[in-house]
Amino acid sequence: MEKLNNFIAASIMIFTIVASAQTESPVVHDPVVAKQGDTFYLFCTGRGIGSYSSKDLKSWTKMPAIFDTKPEWTDAIVSDFKNHIWAPDVSYHNGQYFVYYSISAFAKNTSAIGVVTNKTIDPEDENYNWVDHGIVIESIPNRDMWNAIDPNLIFDANGTPWLSFGSFWEGLKIVKLNKDLLSIAQPQEWYTIAKRERSFGIDDKDPGDAALEAPFIFEKEGYYYLFLSWDLCCRGPESTYKVVVGRSKNVIGPYVDKSGKELNEGGGTLVIEGNKYWYGIGHNSVYTFDGVDYFFSHGYDAKDGAKPKLIVKQVEWVDGWPVLIPNN
Repeated sequence: MEKLNNFIAASIMIFTIVASAQTESPVVHDPVVAKQGDTFYLFCTGRGIGSYSSKDLKSWTKMPAIFDTKPEWTDAIVSDFKNHIWAPDVSYHNGQYFVYYSISAFAKNTSAIGVVTNKTIDPEDENYNWVDHGIVIESIPNRDMWNAIDPNLIFDANGTPWLSFGSFWEGLKIVKLNKDLLSIAQPQEWYTIAKRERSFGIDDKDPGDAALEAPFIFEKEGYYYLFLSWDLCCRGPESTYKVVVGRSKNVIGPYVDKSGKELNEGGGTLVIEGNKYWYGIGHNSVYTFDGVDYFFSHGYDAKDGAKPKLIVKQVEWVDGWPVLIPNN
């Protein structure tokens, strides 16, 4: 009987530990998701790049960070870097997972995008091993009027890889990559894909007031849809984040909104914004899993101290434009 009681107690303890590790609404910033087997893996801003897993996109379990210690090259970009890595992007190509990630000094374009690869994203797999490849793109104050953060990889109809990125300054950019996905292709091809008007006279080192960031390009039925975030994140109750979209037949643009206005001229059709439940909603990603299109983002929970929480919604397409299905 004593052994039985001990077994029951141990079982209860294990169940409690597992249950406490799971959450219906994890605290995340900038979520991106991949599916391997029957499991979804989410990566997000955080120390070493935060990670969660889920079987159903509802209950999430905390997983190991990608980097136990900061990448070796980061101190050369941001002095005394603390391993708090921003805005990853995850893709699967040629038998490997590619995770692009952002290193930056806050409110400066002292920034760089790196990339790390793995054959698997399942930490229990014997082949699990992240290999860092260092810098792909770097931005430098007083040299660049753009910011090397918020990367997103997309392949065009010809299989050519492009990396979009950017935040504030003079807009969001896209650049062609080499086929190994580790460096910029030569000769270099750069394009501006979205831009808002920046007030005249602001110092070039200042992010400015043209608030846009977090590009994510999703291909659907012959169109490339450029999702991006407008206005201000990370301000708690003062957050004004929202997601807008435009589309193009060409991955490099021009992207236009539903009214026909170019995103390069401040255009953007609203997808989602804050309300009485969420102070702001933004930095999204979009994927097709098992034939269903999903929208992932974070929002600042008005009911829970403005914590940034994961938001997952299904997407339907109405007259060629994305509409989020409520309450799912």
